[in-house]
Amino acid sequence: MTSFNKIQCLDKGYVILHDVMGSDLTVVNAARCSYDKKSEELTEKDKRLIKFLAKHGHTSPFRHATLQFEVYAPLMVARQHFKYLVGSSFQEPSGDNMMAWNESSRRYVTEEPTFYIPQANEWRSAPENSKQGSGEPVSENLGAYFTEELLNYIEQGEELYRQALASGICAEQARLFLPAYGMYVRYYWTASLQSVAHFLNQRLSHDAQAEITEYAKAIYELASEKFPVSIGELVTAEV
Repeated sequence: MTSFNKIQCLDKGYVILHDVMGSDLTVVNAARCSYDKKSEELTEKDKRLIKFLAKHGHTSPFRHATLQFEVYAPLMVARQHFKYLVGSSFQEPSGDNMMAWNESSRRYVTEEPTFYIPQANEWRSAPENSKQGSGEPVSENLGAYFTEELLNYIEQGEELYRQALASGICAEQARLFLPAYGMYVRYYWTASLQSVAHFLNQRLSHDAQAEITEYAKAIYELASEKFPVSIGELVTAEV
């Protein structure tokens, strides 16, 4: 298995594209199978076909190519991302069942916990006209206060976690002391090209959570290198 580029995200996270099956040519040949046609190399005519398929919602040819990513992200990002795996099982629009997800577990892994810590200038205010999302950055003084409070909270949780392990408490219960949402988790995400594009269109949107958008930008960059025509046609969100 050959790993491609690694892109850093947030303070300690990253995305790696580990493996790819197919190319833009795979999409073209899947679409032309009905006519027993096959291209040996991508031509301008093939690119126009990909454009036509994407524009008119003929999505099945894009499900014959897959990408496998390794992602290291705070739990709050991972759980938003995981919803695409669950949703695809119920055939959401643009969902396709072509996903797999495997995640590290603290039932088995006792590596040093790592947490996402927003800096003083990274805390955002609540939006004025919505119950979700975020607004403008708060003052740096207020941000510095909450960065310090978060560090203290994490330190206390880590100390209780280590005490529990040292006292013989099993790892699957000791982890209850760790502040969960900011803790980094590592997972593999394998998805069809169509599923990746669906994720990108939603999480590159202007109203998406800033942290997951950073990961979406990394995934977009890595996917675009391998499927430049298909990603260019399928992803309509601004990057």
